[in-house]
Amino acid sequence: MLVVLPGAGLTFAGCSSDDSGSGGADQGATTASESTDTKSDQSKTGNTGAGDKQTGGSGGGSSAAQPGQYVDYSPELVASTPGEKLLFFHADWCSQCVALVEDIEASGVPDGVTIFKVDYDSNQDLRQEYGVTIQTTMVKVDDNGEMIDSYVAYEDPTLDNVSAALLQ
Repeated sequence: MLVVLPGAGLTFAGCSSDDSGSGGADQGATTASESTDTKSDQSKTGNTGAGDKQTGGSGGGSSAAQPGQYVDYSPELVASTPGEKLLFFHADWCSQCVALVEDIEASGVPDGVTIFKVDYDSNQDLRQEYGVTIQTTMVKVDDNGEMIDSYVAYEDPTLDNVSAALLQ
């Protein structure tokens, strides 16, 4: 199965509906160029995502909430991003994760919220730090990266459910 999200620059290949983990990690992959394409698309629309945050931009001094963002995780970016922060532990081979990604991109991230994509398979230390044992886990963190709360969206992977659990 190949899912292409127009305008988002993301492609998910080989997504399985069986999330038992038997060989699942080898079933799908995204490339660094896809991430670069997403950032390139964002810069064309004026929403530069991670780029502005790393330079310490203040958003023009406006007191209005920053537009919602969906970006790749880095500890530096978490520390420098204003507003509410959610770490999304996802796996490309997880059908529930793919469904949640599609919903996030279709719905858009609420203003003042940044969702950081954390690869479930390659971030075991981070998973251990936050007690994450299943993909589709969202962890709300403060500016120092300390956990405030968490929610597992596995049973019903929608942004509305995540928002109700962590952003209300």
